[in-house]
This record gives sequence, C-alpha cells and structure tokens, in this order.
Amino acid sequence: MTKYIFVTGGVTSSLGKGIISASLAKLLQARGFSVTIQKFDPYINVDPGTLNPYEHGECYVTDDGAETDLDLGHYERFLNVPTSQSNNVTTGRVYQTVIERERQGGYLGKTVQVVPHITDEIKRRIQILGNTGKFNIVITELGGTVGDIESLPYLESLRQMRWELGADNCLVIHLTLIPYLKAAKELKTKPTQHSVKELLNTGIQPDILVCRTEHPITMDIRRKVGLFCNVDINSVIEAMDAETIYDVPLLMLEERLDSTVLTKLRLPDRREPDLTRWKSFLKKLKNPKTTVNIGLVGKYNELQDAYKSIHESFVHAGAANECKVNVVPIHSEQLEGDPEEIQQKFAGLHGILVAPGFGERGINGKIAAIKYVRQNNIPFFGICLGMQCAVVEFAQHILGLTGAASTEVNPDGPYPVINMMEEQKKITNKGGTMRLGAFECELKRKSKAAQAYGNLKISERHRHRYEFNNEYREQIEQAGLIASGINPESNLVEIVELKDHPWFVGVQFHPELKSTVENPHPLFVHFVKAAMGYQKGHEKNKSGNPV
Repeated sequence: MTKYIFVTGGVTSSLGKGIISASLAKLLQARGFSVTIQKFDPYINVDPGTLNPYEHGECYVTDDGAETDLDLGHYERFLNVPTSQSNNVTTGRVYQTVIERERQGGYLGKTVQVVPHITDEIKRRIQILGNTGKFNIVITELGGTVGDIESLPYLESLRQMRWELGADNCLVIHLTLIPYLKAAKELKTKPTQHSVKELLNTGIQPDILVCRTEHPITMDIRRKVGLFCNVDINSVIEAMDAETIYDVPLLMLEERLDSTVLTKLRLPDRREPDLTRWKSFLKKLKNPKTTVNIGLVGKYNELQDAYKSIHESFVHAGAANECKVNVVPIHSEQLEGDPEEIQQKFAGLHGILVAPGFGERGINGKIAAIKYVRQNNIPFFGICLGMQCAVVEFAQHILGLTGAASTEVNPDGPYPVINMMEEQKKITNKGGTMRLGAFECELKRKSKAAQAYGNLKISERHRHRYEFNNEYREQIEQAGLIASGINPESNLVEIVELKDHPWFVGVQFHPELKSTVENPHPLFVHFVKAAMGYQKGHEKNKSGNPV
C-alpha cells in the first residue's frame, strides 16, 4: 500500500518545510521509489490566486490550471515531475467542499462539525494521490506552525490517519529550530522540546526530528533532544544552513534521512540514490566560467518570493551555460522619470527581463525600459505583462500609435493593442477564472523561439486575462515585431520577436513555471546565452578591439 509521510513545523515559520520535503522526495526518487508531494495550507482563501504577491509570494500554476502555493514549484524543480490540483489544498477549499455537500443534503440532516466532517474531508484529500496507485510514497507538508489555532484540524486528521493506517504506513517528520545564543555561545534545545510537547498535546509523537541550525549539533545535543522528545538518537537529523537550496538533498543524504525513513516505513533499501545529474548540476552551479548581470524589472521586487520561479530559472539556465547569473532587481516605478536614470540603472547589465504582474502601477516604467533595450540592442525577455508591454511600446514608438495601450490600463484608449480576452469579459469572480494551465503553441520556423526549443510544437502554462489584439497583428508584423508563436485553436499570439535585434522575445505564457534542475527552460538558457554574447561584445568594444 501507499506509505504516507507528514512534515510539520515548529518554533517558527520559514524554516524550510518545503525544501526538506522536496529533498527527501528527491532522495527517495533517486532510490527508485515513485514519490509525490502535496501542500496543505491552513488559510481560508480557496487558493493563492487572489492573494497579493506581497502576502504570499508568487502564485504557482500547474498544467491542469490550478493556482497553487509556491512550494509546488520547489516540488517540481526537485522531482522533475508535474504537480496538479490535488497537490495543494487550503482550509478554504476543504470548508467550501463540506458546505456545498451540506447544502445539497449530503449529510442527511446531521450536525456538520469540524470532527468528523472537516477532518474526514482533509483525510480524503490527503489520500487522493495515494489512491491513484501511481505512488509508493506520498509526502504531505502541513503549512503553518504547530500551536497555530488554524492548524488543529490538520493535526487531528494526521492523528487519526496514523491510528487508522498504523505506524508502519504513516510517519511524522517534525522540522524544528535549535537556535544559537551568541551571548551564551551555545545552542539551545528548549524551543525544540516545547515544540514537540505542543505536538504531543495533539496526540502526535514525531518519528523524526529535523533540526535547523546555524552551527553543527554535537552528539550530546542529539542525545538530549532524543531523550526529552522521545525520539531515538539516529532520528535526530541536523539541517545546517546551506549555501544553496540545491545542496540540501546531499546534506540530508549525509544525515541518512532517507535511510531512516525507509527503515521506519519498513520499505526495502533498494539501492544507493543515483544523484549523478544532480551532482553535475551542482558542480556547474558552483564553478561558473563567467558571470552576467541581468536586470529584473518588476513591481514586487521588495519580496523575492514574488518572482521565485524566475530567480530559480536563472539558476538552472546559468548552470546550463556554466555562468553565474546575478539578478539585479529594478523597481519599474523608478524608471518613470528622467530617461537618463534608465541609462544609469542599466549600466553594467547584460540583459533585461520585464516581469509579469497585474494593474496599472509601474506600467510606464516597464515600457520605458523596453524602449531603451530595443534601441540599444540589449537582450530582452518579456513574460506575460512584460510581453504585452513590449507590444504597447512598439505600437507607440514604431507605429506612431499615440495612446496605444492595454485595456487593463486604459479601457477607453484609441488603440487597444492588448485587449481583454472575449471569454473573460462576462466574468466577475476573481478567483480561478483567468486563462489558466497548459496550452499548445505552434512556432514559426527559424524563429528564435524555435531555435531555443528545437521543436515547432510546445506546451506552456498561462495565467492571464488580456491578450494580443489580432486586429493590429498585420500592422505590427509588417513593422518588424513578428508573432512567432500562435495557439492553434484560438489563434492567440503567444510569442513576439523583434527583427534585427540580438535577442528580443516576449511570451504570453510563464516559462519559469516549467524550469527544473534536470530540464532548464530553453528560453531562459538562450536568454542567458544572449546576455553572455552581449557582455563579450560589449567588453571587446570598450577595449577598442573589433567586435
């Protein structure tokens, strides 16, 4: 039967449950097991799609059109396996399902309560993936921190599942913190002890403790933690701060986390994990032969997690090119003043990515940035709104269509080169109603996109309401901005490219959502390669040598 692993967190948030879950899954996958990971979040939003990026970071989108937590991005980047709607559940979705069932008379007049009705729905959703028969192991990350009121239904569901399935089939990993007090010059275990006692109050005894720490934990500390938390000493795992998140699987391998899990779940230790490709990636990541600086023009730069997948895609593409990519955040609103400021801010940059987003704020700065890179032959990559801004800039300054805009910014503008999709015009609800998920795209031969993909048919993930207005397509293409990617069913323009430019590509979809360690996204790989070429040519030009 499918085995279930639960990962809980204590002491504080942001300890890295998602990275630990993904790292363990990677090690088990490398041993030959079929593994998936799911995230259960305790907030009442039905999904993260309506959350401000400042609140929750980016909204990650799956192939089947689910708007999910950004941790699913870590799962996919580590495992190189797509996730789905079933991999992310919120309290809001659980309650919504139970309430709808109650309204339909599904409970036959019974009083609907947290226990058993909410907990039963949580358990049902936990086991959906396991019941498919596709996975040997399902890892469930429980969001929040033990002791939070909103986490209690999930912990009660976990307790019940552990009783129903038995200890051999259900294992609990508790991620905790052992802080270092500089004044006392020692690590303190008391927060971990209290966290485990809080978990014990819910009826759950953790099987394994993963201890985040800034300093190595001694054998004495392991014994102390094991003794007071009722965990055997080999199940006290050290999780030192790592140079990069991609080091964590190897650190957990050294701590034998995967072996300990297999022993406790009575699963065969099939073989040593095959991490050849992972180690090759890390070697390239840590030993770059060159460096490029790429400006990330966006409006949520104060929180790096708002563009998490973009940052990680540059890590993957950089390693593929044996190049370190320094991502320089540039707030788009800071580019709306004197044009000379753009020149100053872009000095020393070898490429510009204009990020996705929503709303009017910062739009003029993005358009000004695109105008500058177009005129100065700097490699450009526009994603979603970034692509739309490229179309608007081209219409304004090359076609001379004064007032050209997206109807998102100017609903009554004279030249709506970007317009709301027809099927979106009657929609009033905001949650889960955009064009979401994977759609096919056909590429033009000999285009930069086709060269990057090495294919003429692709599938990419989307999240948008506005589209390229095909009424202006012929006019725009004749002036030199080519529609190089088209959706075969809707005729939607998915990719635009500029003629006579080293690398100027805008995409309506979100390529960053499909980049993984083992399969870096080809557009990011070629964009970084173009930035490397620009840097090389720029340096030769400055030295006085012929370019």
